[in-house]
Amino acid sequence: MATGALSTARGRVWRANALLLLAAAIWGFAFVAQRVGMNYVGPFTFTAVRFALGSLALLPLLTAQRRRSAERLSWRTLLPGGLLAGVALFAGASCQQIGLVTTTAGKAGFITGLYVVLVPLLGLLRRQQTGTAAWIGAVLAVAGLYFLTLPAGLSALRLTAMTAGDFWVMLGAFFWAIHVHILAWLTQRVDALPIAVLQFALTALLSGIVALWLETPTLLGLRGAVWAILYGGLLSVGVAYTLQVVGQRDAHPTHAAIILSLEAVFAVIGGVLLLGETLTPRGLAGCALMLAGMLVSQLVVPAEA
Repeated sequence: MATGALSTARGRVWRANALLLLAAAIWGFAFVAQRVGMNYVGPFTFTAVRFALGSLALLPLLTAQRRRSAERLSWRTLLPGGLLAGVALFAGASCQQIGLVTTTAGKAGFITGLYVVLVPLLGLLRRQQTGTAAWIGAVLAVAGLYFLTLPAGLSALRLTAMTAGDFWVMLGAFFWAIHVHILAWLTQRVDALPIAVLQFALTALLSGIVALWLETPTLLGLRGAVWAILYGGLLSVGVAYTLQVVGQRDAHPTHAAIILSLEAVFAVIGGVLLLGETLTPRGLAGCALMLAGMLVSQLVVPAEA
């Protein structure tokens, strides 16, 4: 490959990494918004409204893009791919929410973060190459998550101590990993904005159906959660998930999963800055390990395509 072409390719990869890191930061701080929002509305109501808002916010951009583009939209690829992405997104969020009823937030955070390892494992089924540095980075990220989210003592990881909620959260982690691979495949074939709008709209629809079935949404509750919903809808969904879709076009799925797992680090930072929470030495070590995992996966050897 010519030097200029290689430099351009590396530039695209670093741009993708920066977009994914920004998405992780927005999602991390969204945990604060979600905690506030849950004081007023149920989880599925919150999810339905914020994904609907995120989808609607992108419609003007999508309309403008289609007017400027001379290419016809590939509905044969977009429709099934976008629907699959939406189902995976909804399933991951729902399984995690169901699991949180009978497990701790710390264990849920750690188990969800295991998708960092599940992504390259699923990649093997697609005969996808994952280099040694990426595997090391994934292991470091999981170790960091352990220190960041779980209390001291290995007993927290014993299978005999796992609850039904833990298994629900693990199932959710599989769906997050599947979602990463769906986007990795789909973004090579269709523009990012149509994918984002379609998956957001489907997630909002499915969450709304469950909310009407299990919860009792009220206008008063929505009014109380308005600022949390605005952050969750416009930034967490409209901006961050779109950044994920755009970033994954040029990022290796394993590298994307490692960078996105830093959401946990930003969640801790958000808790410290906005909720007055404390960061223990154990948590600080976890943050350091996760950052090391990201750097190792990106810097030790050239990123695999």
